[in-house]
This record gives sequence, C-alpha cells and structure tokens, in this order.
Amino acid sequence: LFSLKGAPERVAKFCKYAYVGQGGQAGITLMTPEMQEVITANAKTLMGQAKRVLGIAERRANYPADFNWDSATADFAKENFLCDMVFIGLFGIQDPPKPGVKQAVEDCHAAGIKVIMITGDHPDTGVAIAKEISIIPANGELPPFTVITDKDLADKVPSGESFVDDGSEEAKKLEAFWTQVVVHARVFARVTPIHKQLIVQALQKWGGKQADGKCYGDIVAMTGDGVNDAPALKQANVGVAMGIRGTEVAKDAADIILLDDEFSSIVHGIEQGRLSSENLQKSIAYTLCSKVPQCVPNFMELLGIPLALNVSQVLAIDIGTDIWTAIAYAWQPKESALMERKPRHPSLEKIVNGGVLVYAYAYMGLMQMACCWYFYFQAPGIWNNLGKSEFTPEEAHTNKVASTMYYYTLVVGQISAAMATTTYHESLFKYLAPNGKLNICIGLEVLFAMLIIFEPTSQGIFMTTGLTAKQLLMPWMTFVAISCVEEIRKSFARKAVHAREVVLQNFLVREVAPQNPLTQRLLGA
Repeated sequence: LFSLKGAPERVAKFCKYAYVGQGGQAGITLMTPEMQEVITANAKTLMGQAKRVLGIAERRANYPADFNWDSATADFAKENFLCDMVFIGLFGIQDPPKPGVKQAVEDCHAAGIKVIMITGDHPDTGVAIAKEISIIPANGELPPFTVITDKDLADKVPSGESFVDDGSEEAKKLEAFWTQVVVHARVFARVTPIHKQLIVQALQKWGGKQADGKCYGDIVAMTGDGVNDAPALKQANVGVAMGIRGTEVAKDAADIILLDDEFSSIVHGIEQGRLSSENLQKSIAYTLCSKVPQCVPNFMELLGIPLALNVSQVLAIDIGTDIWTAIAYAWQPKESALMERKPRHPSLEKIVNGGVLVYAYAYMGLMQMACCWYFYFQAPGIWNNLGKSEFTPEEAHTNKVASTMYYYTLVVGQISAAMATTTYHESLFKYLAPNGKLNICIGLEVLFAMLIIFEPTSQGIFMTTGLTAKQLLMPWMTFVAISCVEEIRKSFARKAVHAREVVLQNFLVREVAPQNPLTQRLLGA
C-alpha cells in the first residue's frame, strides 16, 4: 500500500481514481473534471476556515517480498509507485492562534509596526489566518500585492545572492515589483527558505520610503524556529528564535530567543526597547539643560558682572547631583502614549537630535538662566558691585550671597527640568511622579545643596554662604514658573499631535482610500 499526502492540488495530479460514497455504497471510480472541481471547492472551504488542508491518496500494488526498495530512484517511484492513485479525501487540520496573538498584532498596528506573515501554507489558509489575527481586514476584497505567492516570486528572484542597482533590465524589473511588495504585502504563502531571506533583504532595501522619495530601509525583526529559517534570521536586523520548539540552528542564528514562544513577548520587548530609548533621551536632555546657565556666567564676568557660578559649584551640580538623577531615569515608567507613537528610524532620528538640543539649550536652559540671573540680582547690594575688579570684605560677601542664590536657583531649575523631562506630551497632573528612585534623587539634591550652602567646610570649598529663609524660598518660584510653562507647551504639543492625526486621516479618506480598499477598511475599523 502506497500512501501520499500533501497539498490537495498537487496530490490530485497523481490520482486517476477517486473514492466516493459511504458505507456499503462506497467504491472507486474514475476521477472526472467535476470531481476535481468538488475537491478544489471543498479544499477552499476548509482553507477559508483557517485550516491547513492535506489531500490523501493511496495505491495498492503487489511487489515481490525480495524487492530491493533501496534501489528505487525518485523517478522510478514517481512512475511506478505514484501513478494511477486513488484520491481518498481531505484532512482539515485546525491550528488555532495562541491566545493573545490577535491583541498583540493590533498593538503592533497601533505602534506603527507592520506585521507580515510568511507561511508555507496555501494562500487561502494564510489569508484566513491573517484575517483571524487582524494582520489584514476580515471583510472585503484584498487589493493587489496584499498576498504574494510562490508563483508571484518565481521570476522575481535576483540572479545573484542579493539585489543590485546596476541599471540592468533585471534590476529595474525587480525594483518595480518589490517597491510595491514592501509597502502593501501582508501575507507571503507557499514560500521557500530562499524566499524568506529575499523578503527580508527587500524590506531592508526598499522599505522606509520617505516623502522625499528616498528609501532608508525598514528595520526588520524576523521570527522563526526551523533550520530553514536560519538564513532569514541572520539577515534580519533582529532575528527572533523560538526557545521551546526552535532548533539549535535557528537559536544560533538569532539575536533574541523567546523563552515562552509567545508573539506577545515580542511586543513587550519592543515596548521595553522604546521605553529604554526614550528614557535615555530624556536623561540626556535633562543633563544638557543646565549647561547654558553654567557657561554664561564666565562670559558675563568679562562684562564686569561678579562671577555668578564658580567651577566648584558647577562640579557640585554635574557630579554631586545631576549624575545620580540622570541615572534614575532608567527606572522611569512609560507614558500612556508610548506604543502609539511612530517608530524612530535610526537613520532619520538620532537619540540626541535637533529637538533634544533645542529643548535643552534654547528652551529649558534659557528659562533656567533667566531665573538664575533674576534671583542673582535679588541679592542686596549686588548692583553696586557691577563693573568692579576689586571688592571690600562686605562687597565680597555680597558677591557670595548672589553666587549662592544663582547656584541654588539652578539646583531648583534642574529639579524643574527633572520633572518636566519625565514626559514628552503627557501632563504631570496625570502622569504624577511614579519613579520613586528619581524622587529620592531630587530630595537628595536639595539636601546636598543645603549642605553646600550651610556647612562651614563646604562653604569654604564651594565659595557659598548661608541664605535667609526668604532667600531659600524665593528660588522655588523657578519651579512653579518652569512647570507652568511646560504644562502649556505639552498642552499645545498634544493638540498638535491630534491635529496631525486628523489631517492624515482626512488625506487618507480623500486621496488614498478611493483607490485602496484595504485602506478603506482599516479606516472603517
């Protein structure tokens, strides 16, 4: 008895007969075109239910007991064992998605992450599964390039190991095809291992197209568990292997191994990556905020204004307080809109970018400096010392009071910056102060400043002097002022984000949706 199982359309090619009927009326009859159509229709029905479908066939034959089976070649087997087979029926195998996959895919969509399914299943099965887990909309006709099969890729493979830009006809044909695929494709079906690696290469080469028409390449994370997945895992920016069912070859080729084999773990990992990146950016922005008010006093001294901040005081801020507060950002909880923001492309947006520098130097730094100078000139008698190069003991003490006021105001200003930079857009009245370690560091900043201002030995080292209760309270107006300005800025920032979303949605409805049914259904959802 020879048995054959595989894709229904391929198994049927080897069948001359079909097993029909039930019970006592069952029998074998010649395969007809009508039967072929029934097999195809039933297979499509099962595939539409997200089942993996196998066709089963058999053939009975008599061979001598001493037949040398090892000597049978593939061609011999195809001609003698697999000819005139009897089609037995279809098996629909249900392999439902794991709980949480659908929600994880939807979370990816909300985060601006494109999810693509690459499968060896029949396209109908792949589409049904993709609809079930929200990779593609559940209803309606799919637009071109949404589903790509092995037949579509048959003549779209480069003759070399990778894509080239040599201006040849082959290169132009491949570019015309793949530039559409990397944008619209969501399901690749009946693909081979070489196709998987090719898909990753195409995304890295032609993905990430910007308004200027330049392609910066997508950042690709590839999942896999088999030996055949290893080349694609190695090619991807981030290869993710399954820790439970994954092969050792796949694990060796991957950058990350999932210990629980859960797709949702990838989403959690992306969230943690974004959080780490944002917290690093916030920490850098906070650290840079104090640089303008630290630097300017040296230039103002050239204009005859007594030095407002000396080197030891600068070091006290940078090393004594800021460094620990900056480290505390590592424990900063996420903002509520973290996974709703557009992904940051490393080729387009660096962690330390123009926005960070403008915020730190031209916005927060200037506000801090203005407050520092304001309270500097609140020191009694400091106006009389302007333009002098030599000072009496009383005038020198006045300079110390003014310098101490400048230093203490900057400490308060950095506390303001620490609170302000914990969120990009979210109001602190909603976000509050959830980072306990940061709160401790802020408290220690105040205590350290009190030590420098009032402890006699520290006064000699940092050239400070004690302040009155009024002089200690006044600089906290800096905290109030900066916090209020920041709340106003964040309010406008939230409105601007909302306005951009409305403009984008209107553009999609007006310009894109009429030509793209997939966009229509996504907007409708």
